[in-house]
Amino acid sequence: MRKILDRSPIDGFVLSILLAVVVAAIFPAKGSFADIMDWVVVGLIALLFFLYGARLHPREALEGLTHWRLHLTILAFTFIAFPLVGLVLKPALTPIIGEQLAAGMLYLTLVPSTVQSSIAFTSIARGNVPGAIVSASASNLIGVFLTPVLVVLLMGSEAGVHITGSSVLKIVLEILVPFIVGQLCRPLISGFLSKYAAPTKYVDRSSIVVVVYVAFSAGVVSGMWSIVSAWDVVLVGVISTAVVIGMLALTQWVPQRWGFNRADVIAIQFCGSKKSLATGLPLASVMFAASTVGFIVLPLMIFHQIQLILCSMLASRYEKRAIADGIA
Repeated sequence: MRKILDRSPIDGFVLSILLAVVVAAIFPAKGSFADIMDWVVVGLIALLFFLYGARLHPREALEGLTHWRLHLTILAFTFIAFPLVGLVLKPALTPIIGEQLAAGMLYLTLVPSTVQSSIAFTSIARGNVPGAIVSASASNLIGVFLTPVLVVLLMGSEAGVHITGSSVLKIVLEILVPFIVGQLCRPLISGFLSKYAAPTKYVDRSSIVVVVYVAFSAGVVSGMWSIVSAWDVVLVGVISTAVVIGMLALTQWVPQRWGFNRADVIAIQFCGSKKSLATGLPLASVMFAASTVGFIVLPLMIFHQIQLILCSMLASRYEKRAIADGIA
C-alpha cells in the first residue's frame, strides 16, 4: 500500500482521506464495530495530544497559552466573520436549496472550530501547535455556550436550550489531560521521540483518516444522503467547497496583513476556517425539533468532509514547502 501511495500523482495523505470516504460509503462502521471505532478515535486523540505534550518544551506551551492576539483573531473568525458569511448567504441560498437547508448552512457558520483536526493540520504544516491547541480548545469550550446564543439571535429559534457539562468534560479528558501528562513525561521520553520523530508524526495523519472514516460512516448509517435529493447534496457540496476555500483565503490574507509570522498564520488558517461536527451535532439535537434537525445538520456534515479533504491538501503543501525551506 505504501508503494502505491508513493507512486500516486495525488499526495498520499490526501489519497488516504479520499480512500477513507470511499470505504465508509461502502463499508460504514455500524453496530458494535461503530462503538469500537468511537473508542479508537478517543484513543487516537488522547495519544495525539499526549505526544504533543511530550514534544513541546514547557516554555513553548506557556507561549502558546499567553498568545492572546492569536487566540482573539481565531475566535473572531469563528464567531464573528463566519456568522456574517452565513447571514449574507442565507437569503441568497433559500431559493436555490430551500429554506431548511439554507438554515442548515447558517447553522454551520455558528458552531465552534474543530479541535483535533485543526491541531493535527497545524502540526503537519509546521505551524504554531501550542497556539492551535489553546485556540481550538477555547473555541469549543466557548462555543458550547455561545453557539446556542447565536442560534437564538440569528436563527430566531424558540427552542429551549439545555447545555450540560459533557462537552467540557470530554475536551478536558481527551485533550487537556493527555497533553498535561505528556508534559510531565517529557523528561523521560523526549529522547525517544527525537530519535523516532518521523514514525510518531504519522499519528497526526492516522488520526485524521480515522476521524474522516468514523464521521462519514455515521452519516451513511443515519441515512444522511437519503434525506434530500442528490442534486441538493451536490449544490450544498459546491457551496460548502466555495465557503471553505473563501475562508481559507481570508484566514491567510488577514493575518499576513496584520503582521503575524508564518507559524501563527498557519494556526489561524486551520483553526479559524473549520467547523466542528462533533460539537455541532449534539448542540443541534437539543436546539431543534426532531423533524427538522436532519436538514439542519446535513450541510454541516457535508461541510465537515469537504473541509478535511481541502485542509489535508493544504497542509501537505505547507509541509513540502517547509521541508524545502529547512523548517523543522
